[in-house]
Amino acid sequence: MYPLIRMAKAWAMARKAKPLPVLGEHVSHHMCLPWDLDIWHELNNGRTLTIYDLGRIPLVMRTGLWATVRRHGWGLTMAGATVRYRRRIRVFERITMRSRAVYWDARFLYLEQSMWTAGGECANHVVYRAAFTGPGGIVPPAQVMAAQGHTRPSPPAPPFVAAWIEAETLRPWPPVTAAG
Repeated sequence: MYPLIRMAKAWAMARKAKPLPVLGEHVSHHMCLPWDLDIWHELNNGRTLTIYDLGRIPLVMRTGLWATVRRHGWGLTMAGATVRYRRRIRVFERITMRSRAVYWDARFLYLEQSMWTAGGECANHVVYRAAFTGPGGIVPPAQVMAAQGHTRPSPPAPPFVAAWIEAETLRPWPPVTAAG
């Protein structure tokens, strides 16, 4: 089940927090709860991606992208993700999440998020590519940024993001199946 109460709390806190620049970092704090666990008694990998919503949506709100997207009747959808898991998160463990936009190209906005333990160890890291959508399909991120009053170009893509973008161009679509 989607963590609606946690999202409402994150939403309320984001509304009270000071605005961030488009490339600013949103820091939030969370706890692994019993219903977040898998059969191995650790934060479930799918739930990890859902909990990342609790940082990503407030980030979009605090940077003003949420208001811009709504004002123009656009949407925002996740169009891909690459995740690296490195440390287990156990029940009642507190984590700090860091969320920020790092780059945009002609089609996508790239967001980076990470979860950190109380001891300062990175437990996992995700890079999302997000698409702004409108009635005609994908809205170029530069158009969204301009509508928000952000006129500077995107910063350069971090090398690991550029490599992921390149890898995605090589990935077949639709995927090849065993059935052929």
